[in-house]
Amino acid sequence: MSAQRSIVICGGAFAGLALALALRQGLGRDIPVIVADPALGVRPSRDPRATAIVAACRRLLDAIGVWKEVAAGAQPILDMVVTDSKLEDATRPVFLTFTGHVEPGEPFAHMIENRQLIDALVQHAETEGIDLRGCAVTDFVSRPDGIDVMLADGTTVEANLLVAADGARSRLRERAGIATHGWDYDQSGIVVTVGHQRDHHGRAEEHFLPSGPFAILPLTGKRSSLVWTENRGEAARIVALNEDEFHRELEQRFGLHLGELAVLDKPRAFPLGYFVARSFIAERMALVGDAAHVIHPIAGQGLNMGLKDVAALAEVVVDAARLGMDPGQADVLDRYQRWRRFDTMAMGFATNSLNFLFSNKSTLLRTVRDIGLGLVDRTPPLKSMFIRQAAGLAGEVPRLLKGEAL
Repeated sequence: MSAQRSIVICGGAFAGLALALALRQGLGRDIPVIVADPALGVRPSRDPRATAIVAACRRLLDAIGVWKEVAAGAQPILDMVVTDSKLEDATRPVFLTFTGHVEPGEPFAHMIENRQLIDALVQHAETEGIDLRGCAVTDFVSRPDGIDVMLADGTTVEANLLVAADGARSRLRERAGIATHGWDYDQSGIVVTVGHQRDHHGRAEEHFLPSGPFAILPLTGKRSSLVWTENRGEAARIVALNEDEFHRELEQRFGLHLGELAVLDKPRAFPLGYFVARSFIAERMALVGDAAHVIHPIAGQGLNMGLKDVAALAEVVVDAARLGMDPGQADVLDRYQRWRRFDTMAMGFATNSLNFLFSNKSTLLRTVRDIGLGLVDRTPPLKSMFIRQAAGLAGEVPRLLKGEAL
């Protein structure tokens, strides 16, 4: 393999930047790594959202040298409660609780604001000498011994591998002729940050309401990030309300257990859907993150699924390069696809099932699910298994997700 051949990553968000850092760590500087994305020219990040980073993905961020830069702004989730009720119910009985540690002293997840993490990834990539290009990939031409990648600045890069990390509407996936299968939920997720009088003590809450889950996720300080699911028309109505009307809708769902509430940013509604690419690979191309799959946020696994892709792809590419193999050749990429395909489909099935089971008004289904939640709550080995699965530590785990360097 020629040392001059690059690896080009299209997409400078979480998955693309984390992959670039993992590859730099494992391959050294002999193989240039290029990240191309027009958004790289916009600093600092303005993303208002926050994300739950599960334990395995925190280990990955630690292994690539980023976690220490954001740890002070990350809020550990120390426990979680799950309720199932109607909106008008006076009380919300707790059916399921989780303590928040996968190992002693290691929470199963942390909440972190997206802009903090993306800025830290960009800064670390610059420090590591990764070639960040603030322009788009416009086209590519693959051939048996390489792939020519054309950029919007007029340059053409000779590469061994092109990685599509360019999001759910991936132009590279479409250009490669990779179809997707899935569906629209006719739901939107309303995302907003709120302040409250009392401390949340690191507790996350998931209230299952007939319209969908209402998740309260703790941030540093007396703040929480909300992910609030409604059908699409109702979500549009709610985010268009004036401040007082929105506050009333919020208080009805949030309650007053943390005292008075204050909305700290503009509520935004994001359409929800599910799809999986029919293939995670094409000739000299691999898909990661939302370019490969989009799932419902009901289990908080979307970004974490992308970081799991990163860990698997980085490991197979680095292993191949160390054996003198071309990291873009078909059998290397096929190993990546086999590794990630089953987990992705299983998580998609789980989130679809949870959304169907909980986002409805059926009294019969409510009774069945409440019995099920109660049984799980009374079965510690089952709870422990769910926690490890949610933390990304079940099954065949790539080295980076164990916290091991490549």
